[in-house]
Amino acid sequence: MESDTEFLLATGNQNENLMTAHDTETRPRLRKAIGGLGFFCLAFGSMIGVGWITALDDWFKNAGPGGAMVAFVAGGLLMLLIGLCYAELTPMLPVTGGEVAYAYKAHGTGAAFLVGWFLAFGYLAISAFEAVSVGMVLAYLFPVLNAWPLYEIQGSILYLPHLLLGLGFTVLIMWINYRGVAVAMGVQVLLTGLLLVCTALFVAAGLIYGEAGNLKPALGGLEEMAPGGTWKGILVVFVTVPFWFVGFDTIPQAAEERAEGQLVRRLGIYILLAIVASVLFYVLVMLAAGMAAPWQETVKVEDLPTAHAFESAFESPLLANLVLTAGLIGLLTSWNGFFLAGTRVLFALGRGRIIDRRFGRVDSRFGTPTRAILLSGLVTALAACLGRGALLAFIDVGSFCISVAFLGVALSLLQLRRTSPELSRPYRLRAGPLVAGLAAAGSLFILVVQVIPQSPAQLDWPLDWAILLALCLCGLLFWMLGATQRRQTDEPQRAALILDEE
Repeated sequence: MESDTEFLLATGNQNENLMTAHDTETRPRLRKAIGGLGFFCLAFGSMIGVGWITALDDWFKNAGPGGAMVAFVAGGLLMLLIGLCYAELTPMLPVTGGEVAYAYKAHGTGAAFLVGWFLAFGYLAISAFEAVSVGMVLAYLFPVLNAWPLYEIQGSILYLPHLLLGLGFTVLIMWINYRGVAVAMGVQVLLTGLLLVCTALFVAAGLIYGEAGNLKPALGGLEEMAPGGTWKGILVVFVTVPFWFVGFDTIPQAAEERAEGQLVRRLGIYILLAIVASVLFYVLVMLAAGMAAPWQETVKVEDLPTAHAFESAFESPLLANLVLTAGLIGLLTSWNGFFLAGTRVLFALGRGRIIDRRFGRVDSRFGTPTRAILLSGLVTALAACLGRGALLAFIDVGSFCISVAFLGVALSLLQLRRTSPELSRPYRLRAGPLVAGLAAAGSLFILVVQVIPQSPAQLDWPLDWAILLALCLCGLLFWMLGATQRRQTDEPQRAALILDEE
């Protein structure tokens, strides 16, 4: 009887090993359909979003137009350092969920989960920001939507039409991403082109017909918002830059879905081009809005100050509607891009058996990660229920999460330079350790100033900390629920699943 039992146990273990090996051989793969223009529009469209309409007043209040532009240029330089790290890593490991793969190759499973989890929910914080903002933008065009108040959070009322719009657009974004990456990229390219046309028109109006005197004083912000002086105001804006500039890193998430013939070494070029283009976009919009009308008057407007600046300056509702149209398009490009990227990170974690393997399954018809899409949609819908009172919290917590991921990328590059010099590098970064070290230091600086008490850029109590705590507890739960599958998958098998290594 004892020998029979041992035989059955051994057979069961062999079957389990065979099942795992078979799963590894049939590594789930996503459809390949993204070309060069698609990659650029994915990154640039994701980076623009709608913050330049909804948050311009906070930027100007804290730092003034000049200070805000300084903060964004400085933040853009930091993003370039981080982007250079991506430029080497992405062609080196061109697989879905890039940061997960980099951290796994450099530091192992635990680091891959930590980086991937914070990155995914940094993306979903932006998705939630867009879900709330869509009601605000449309309500400016159609004031009748400011009806049927439901409840109040952080002093802001959530209206039923706003909530329904957020939930409805969430379902639309889910459907677009479920139907396949080719559909999602077709939408992204079209909307990004429309965004550039609309933006060029109102920026030209501001620069040509505005007045430079409206920018004065260019530095310092409003005293009641930035009592610590100019540098503190610039710092407050600077630490949110990861939230506004994140998006170039959507390219690594979709690297595995590049179309046939799309050269892998070009991925790093698209990343850097998207960063430079986004810096120019933000600076030009702030300059045009600041010149259009005295910024001290613009920041008094609670809703969509950028549109109000152009409307009041030129007495043109048509111009304001053009700004809002561009904002709505940017909202959709950003939402679509980050939703896609977030689902790919969750997919990579599931495919690598770091969290529940069901998140790593692919729909047989459309080649999309169905369960990752459902989870991302659910999180976005729940966050939309917090309303506009949580917008700043989404910005703060999103910046924190994304900075964790950026720190992980820089540290991964430093480690892989030491431990894996044999890896093929289609693009090798000059002065790699120096650039990666500066990128890591910049990311760590943002994290530190957000958690230090009495810092001008600290996370706000209680909402910011409540969201961050909920995120950490959910991460702990997902890590615990995936423990059995992690034990059943040995490291060579996990490497094959994550890195596509034989």
